[in-house]
Amino acid sequence: MIRRAVLIVLGLIWLGPTYLLLVNASRPADAYDPGRAWVPSGDFALLENFGRALESANLTQSLASTALYSVVSPLLGVIIGALAGYTIVVLRLRGGFWWFLLIFGGTVFPTQMLLVPLFVGYSDAGLYDSRVGMILVYTAVNVPLAAFVLRNFYSGVAFSIFEAARMDGASTWRIFWRIYLPISFSALMAVFILEFTFIWNDLIFGLTLTQTEEVRPVMTAIAGLMSDVYAGTPVPVGLAAGLVVSLPTVVLFLATQRLFARGLSLGSV
Repeated sequence: MIRRAVLIVLGLIWLGPTYLLLVNASRPADAYDPGRAWVPSGDFALLENFGRALESANLTQSLASTALYSVVSPLLGVIIGALAGYTIVVLRLRGGFWWFLLIFGGTVFPTQMLLVPLFVGYSDAGLYDSRVGMILVYTAVNVPLAAFVLRNFYSGVAFSIFEAARMDGASTWRIFWRIYLPISFSALMAVFILEFTFIWNDLIFGLTLTQTEEVRPVMTAIAGLMSDVYAGTPVPVGLAAGLVVSLPTVVLFLATQRLFARGLSLGSV
C-alpha cells in the first residue's frame, strides 16, 4: 500500500510539467495568467495557437528541413555504422578493436566542445547555413551509436553464414547487402528511431550552424519564437508550437515500440 502510494505521488510529480504544458498551450493566447497556470481554461485554442506560431515564425519551412534531416541523416548513419560493424566483426579488419575505439571515441567528448571548430570549419568550407552541412553533421554524430549497436549485433551472428556465402561465390559487398543488412533490420530500426528523435529535437547544432528560416531546424525556430526577435509572442503560442511539433517523435515511438524493443535485443537473429 505504501509502495503504491509512493509510486502514485512520484507519477503525479513526473506528469506535472506535462499537465502544465497541455493546459497552457490550449488556452487562448490573450488569456495566459501565470497565477492561474494550473487552472484549465474553458476554451480550447491549441490548434489556433499553433497556426499563429506557423505564421509568426514561418515554421513550415523549418518543419520541412527538420523532416529532411531526421530521415536522411539517420538513414546514412545506420548504413555507415552497419558497414563499420560488418568490416570490423565479419571481415575481421586488422586492428578492428582500435578502429572501433576511434569511431566510438568521439562520443566521449561533450557536444559543446565541437561547436566552435564546427562553426569555423563550416564557415571556411561554405557549409554554414546549408542543408547539406546539417545532413553531414547529423550523420557524423549518429555513426558512432550505429557502429556500436551493429558491431554487437554482428558479433552474435554465426560466422559460418559468411563462409557459406563466400563458398557460393558471393562477394563481400553482396553478402552485406543481401544477408547481413536484412537480418539486422530490427537493430537498424532501433538505432534509426533513436537518431530520428535526437535530430528532430536538436537545438544546439541548429543554433550554431544555421541562420535562415529555410535551413534552421524546427526546434531552433521555436526557440527564436520566444526570443527578443518575437517579443510579442504570447506564451500559449510558443507552448502550442513546441507541443505539436514534438508529436511526431511520440507517434513514431508508439507505432514502433515492439520493433524498437526487439532491436535492442542485441545478438538475436
